[in-house]
Amino acid sequence: MPIRQTLPETRQFDLLGGGVASTEVHRLFFALMPDDATRERLVTVAGALRASRPGLRARWIHPDRYHAPLHFLGDHAALRPGLVEDAIAAADKLRAASFNWTLDGVTSFRGREPPCVLHGVETCAPLQALWSALGKTLALAGQGARLERSFTPHVTLAYSHGTMLESAEVDAVEWPVTDFVLVHSVVGQGGYQTLGRWPLTGQ
Repeated sequence: MPIRQTLPETRQFDLLGGGVASTEVHRLFFALMPDDATRERLVTVAGALRASRPGLRARWIHPDRYHAPLHFLGDHAALRPGLVEDAIAAADKLRAASFNWTLDGVTSFRGREPPCVLHGVETCAPLQALWSALGKTLALAGQGARLERSFTPHVTLAYSHGTMLESAEVDAVEWPVTDFVLVHSVVGQGGYQTLGRWPLTGQ
């Protein structure tokens, strides 16, 4: 059974009140979140990367925010309950088995602050299948407008101040993927709120 918080808790973000426009940006996305042991291994890789590139000027991500994004559902002025309910209903339809994901390479993506990311050198077929299946259920639920057409699984470790990180192999992190989550965050406020969690049981 999926584990999720009750929807009334999300409704507080829909109350702008008094006709005053909210300046908050509410972000909604599906992701993989590491367990504590995997998070510690990610911390070790980030520390080694930082030590090996002393000239890299970057904003390093706090370990509490490590995650692997699956599907982005947009930035919103208010987190509408209907949007959350539709996302939860789509995820409820998904059935997939747990698997292991090996992350053994670092590289940069292009951008104003190029993300420095950890990724798998080899394609992880079960992860690609999970992304594809979740995308299909979201599209059928009418949430396909923002879905990406391609998928590069990764964990962002830092945002560089303009310098692209050379691709390299690193000590492998083995991530046992046993579930995925629906996450809400308010941009610029740091914390993540998990609105739903779906175990990968294969049933």
